[in-house]
Amino acid sequence: MKKFLTSVALCFGVFTQALAQDADSEKSNPLTFSAYLETYYSYDISEPKTSVRLPFIYSHNRHNEFNLNLGFVKAAYNTDRVRANMTLMAGTYANDNLAAEPGVMKNVFEANAGFKLSKNKNIWLDAGIFPAHIGAESAISKDCWALTRSIAAENSPYYETGAKLTYTSDNDKWLLSVLALNGWQRMYHPEGNNSTAWGHQLTFKPNDKITLNSSSFIGNDKPDTAAQRRIFHNFYGIVQMNEKVGLTFGFDYGMEQSAKGSSTYNSWYTPYALLRLTPNEKVALCLRGEYYNDTKGVLIATGTPNGFQIMGYSLNFDYKVAENLLWRLEGRGFSSKDEIFLHNGKPSKSNLFLTSSIAVSF
Repeated sequence: MKKFLTSVALCFGVFTQALAQDADSEKSNPLTFSAYLETYYSYDISEPKTSVRLPFIYSHNRHNEFNLNLGFVKAAYNTDRVRANMTLMAGTYANDNLAAEPGVMKNVFEANAGFKLSKNKNIWLDAGIFPAHIGAESAISKDCWALTRSIAAENSPYYETGAKLTYTSDNDKWLLSVLALNGWQRMYHPEGNNSTAWGHQLTFKPNDKITLNSSSFIGNDKPDTAAQRRIFHNFYGIVQMNEKVGLTFGFDYGMEQSAKGSSTYNSWYTPYALLRLTPNEKVALCLRGEYYNDTKGVLIATGTPNGFQIMGYSLNFDYKVAENLLWRLEGRGFSSKDEIFLHNGKPSKSNLFLTSSIAVSF
């Protein structure tokens, strides 16, 4: 413990010294503020009896009501040697996706700080709460091709807490991060859990039209007395074929020990793809297809014979009203192997819904 505290004190000293030196040398104001607001309305054709639509969806998930999906204000500090971000949020996304977090922590989107370790190379050490290093989608809808999030994104981390060491090559083609984390989408360790989870991210951008990404997670997200190792890998690619056509494709695969100390694992996987057309600078169309297989209920339990096996599809229309205002409309459907949905109170294998949103950033 003494060695650990000494190491923390040393890191803090290096950080504060870098902050002081960098602030003295910085001529322009390194502190900036921004905000984002996304309101939405969603209507489920199945007409559920409650306003919360589906247990495996955490964004845009209220039925037949106008609501705030995500709104936040952000302060960012960036210089050559030091960087920090603090973002506070509200909305149904925060209420549902961070339901396990205590108190006001549900309103923290990100809170992190870092400093550059090398004068000549782009190597940074950051610590705090971050957007997750996994997946092509984020919680910020305007930055995603489709209005709603894929099942893959909804059931893998949106955020994480820990420390990461990041290297970016001089030509900006390669990014490599190594992460030590508190767990699978956790701000705190789960009760009775004293283990550290680990992850990596490797991104390759050979040019401005292609992005290839590999991300992983390995760790235990349960109390130590019932520890079950979870291993997860996400791969995705983004290809901008020309000015009007883009393709995103990905594949997630995860597995978790069936019991503590067991040599057998339960697995899940999901392939997905999105095709985006932008006929002009104001209009965009996006077609999405996805499949999610979690027969053992590792992440999504159904209690049915075939478990969670779903095909998903959606069609998205975007209209850029102004440079900082986006109106979106999406039709989306799910088709399940088992009757895991309800339609007018009766078991059903399908689910259809429409969603519209207005997103403004400033």
